[in-house]
Amino acid sequence: MIRTIVTDPLAPSNLAFKKVAPPQAMPWEALVQVKAFSLNRGEIKDANDSKASSRPGWDFAGIVIEPAKSGTGPQKGARVVGLLPMGAWSEQVAAPVAMLAEIPEKLTFAEAATLPVAGLTALYALRKGGMLLGKRIFITGSTGGVGLFAHQLAAQSGAFVVGTASTEEKAELVREAGSDEVIIGYSAILSARQFGPYDLVIDSVGGNTLAALLPQLAPQGVCVALGFSSSNTATIDMMNLVTSGGKTLYSFFLGEEATRQAVADDLSLLARLVIEKRLIPRIEVEANWNDIATVARDLKERKFSGKAVLHID
Repeated sequence: MIRTIVTDPLAPSNLAFKKVAPPQAMPWEALVQVKAFSLNRGEIKDANDSKASSRPGWDFAGIVIEPAKSGTGPQKGARVVGLLPMGAWSEQVAAPVAMLAEIPEKLTFAEAATLPVAGLTALYALRKGGMLLGKRIFITGSTGGVGLFAHQLAAQSGAFVVGTASTEEKAELVREAGSDEVIIGYSAILSARQFGPYDLVIDSVGGNTLAALLPQLAPQGVCVALGFSSSNTATIDMMNLVTSGGKTLYSFFLGEEATRQAVADDLSLLARLVIEKRLIPRIEVEANWNDIATVARDLKERKFSGKAVLHID
């Protein structure tokens, strides 16, 4: 039997440990002994809202203990990072090799575990803008895991990047990540106009913020909607959107994006960028996975920026 984390309405933060049978891999899956995983606000929210027992978890890093029977993917003993739709918070997982990338020895399991959801989301959202050299990009949620990765990747593309922060202290984190300008205070989002119009907007806030940003798109500009941390509804000025023409509002869901992307190759790319110090995961919290309830609560309440990583002994 192995230990795994499940949702439980009677447990703190709705999360509890449970012993289950080890996973049985399909021919295209490898068995991985998980060493670390990172937390994302989306999965925490889903777990907190769950009324039935489920096994949450998306990001993980560990060691292959049984390679895929198909003969593809990382071999036994390989250090890997991967992505699952659920169940990654477990001592062992069965992972499709298409979602699994081998990582070099210089990359720690903690660093690797930050890359799947946050890193791939940032990478794929930026790709919606095409060639970014010389373009203007606006990023909300800049101090979160996705935001900090997006700023670093965008800065390397040669784009002019504007970010957001709630305080001057947090604004400094965004500047360190490569932002050219930082708008402080989400209520002042209209002041972003002074640096626009924008060829690409990456928004994870939704609500009034999304509505205020759409008119700031340049002709042929794209707004990638990643989430709705402030509100799941937005009142859009359709006259402005339609009469300006050529602007795109793109709904982004990583699970759907992953079906059309070379996830293993892109995870390898992100890992290489970390090794080369061109991408720096900001890990604010590292703890044992026995502390899942406390860390999950703190992440949900935005008590820290960047990523939280939990280690499995």
